[in-house]
Amino acid sequence: MRHIAVLGAGITGITTAYALARKGYDVTVIDRQRYAAMETSFANGGQLSASNAEVWNSWATVIKGIKWMFTQDAPLLMNPKPSWHKYSWMAEFLGNIPNYRANTIETARLAILSRKFMWEIAAREGIDFNMEKRGILHIYRDKASYDGAAEVSKLYAAGGLSRRAVTPDEMRAIEPTLHGSYYGGFFTESDFTGDIHRFTRGLADAARRQGVRFITEANVETVRHTGTGVEIGWTLPGEGEAGMSLDVRESFDGVVVCAGVGSRAIAARLGDRVNVYPVKGYSITVMLDDEESRNAAPWVSLLDDKTKIVTSRLGADRFRVAGTAEFNGENRDIRADRIRPLVDWTQKLFPGINTSRSVPWAGLRPMLPSMMPKVEPGKLPGVFYNTGHGHLGWTLSCVTAEMIAEKVAQSLPVETPAGANVHAFAKAA
Repeated sequence: MRHIAVLGAGITGITTAYALARKGYDVTVIDRQRYAAMETSFANGGQLSASNAEVWNSWATVIKGIKWMFTQDAPLLMNPKPSWHKYSWMAEFLGNIPNYRANTIETARLAILSRKFMWEIAAREGIDFNMEKRGILHIYRDKASYDGAAEVSKLYAAGGLSRRAVTPDEMRAIEPTLHGSYYGGFFTESDFTGDIHRFTRGLADAARRQGVRFITEANVETVRHTGTGVEIGWTLPGEGEAGMSLDVRESFDGVVVCAGVGSRAIAARLGDRVNVYPVKGYSITVMLDDEESRNAAPWVSLLDDKTKIVTSRLGADRFRVAGTAEFNGENRDIRADRIRPLVDWTQKLFPGINTSRSVPWAGLRPMLPSMMPKVEPGKLPGVFYNTGHGHLGWTLSCVTAEMIAEKVAQSLPVETPAGANVHAFAKAA
């Protein structure tokens, strides 16, 4: 049987492992955390949003980014400190502006396919992840932004997605708890929300039932192509009084890199360039401890165009508010000045919610300059990538997992005897 390693246990790695196991592969997931979905897949905005498929590669985004550069609470913030990685990424981002239309249409198409796979998986495996099929409402405060959204809707329609324009009165009928004055909105009934952490952990359990092996708390030290496969070396934390770490090396017929912001460094070891940049996002999870707060919190998911803030209702007693994009390298600090706007926004649009018990979080979105995920083989045989999903990691994860599993099957058919001898050995460090 073919033995495939999956590097990363976030939503992309777990969906990939599950898809490969269902095709008959012997799959091993390797991750540095103890559990699945403990980094970027822990507390995102919760939206499964084909209606947020618009890529960022446009001059309008660039102009807004320049205006926001020195505003601490801006939706997009960039640390101007020189960095070759950051500025090379931005140069490629600008180079992809001509692909804006085609990439937006393709992303919408993939998102529609992905939600079909997700519904099938959740039903087949019995995963409860606070799914709410109530649609997503995009809200706009002025005519210019509303008219811009109308143009984007045409691209979505080309990708197969239907969303309709709604008046302020219709917006309040869709979500009665919403406060504020708006020019209009767009409503996508087919979009939905849920808890990414619960889904990923539930799918990891399903993958175990399929025979997937998990190696956790493992720091990957080496990834080396052997000519007939890939050898991966990692260290495990020590046990007992001696506390000595354990060095492990194992050979695989192939590897799928799903390591989020860590994918760039791993790809470099394998001779590939995967220019992923970490774009930090923040969220708060508001605990709805009292009846007034539960009644004041929306059930319909929102996307506020001006502030770039999104929401999702996670069951009766939790409300997720997320947003912002911060270009500041691999920095995981949770900054109070970036959390404060999320709290203020909640209090302004939903004044009946008590925000005194809000849990802040920050995660690093793995973004490629094209804003499109890399779902393809590497230069060397047996090397594959499923990474760089950016702000649509959960939305696209189920379809890209199927796509990469099919590419693995074409390159390394499961029924063909493996060419490499699988072996493992360990030594005390």
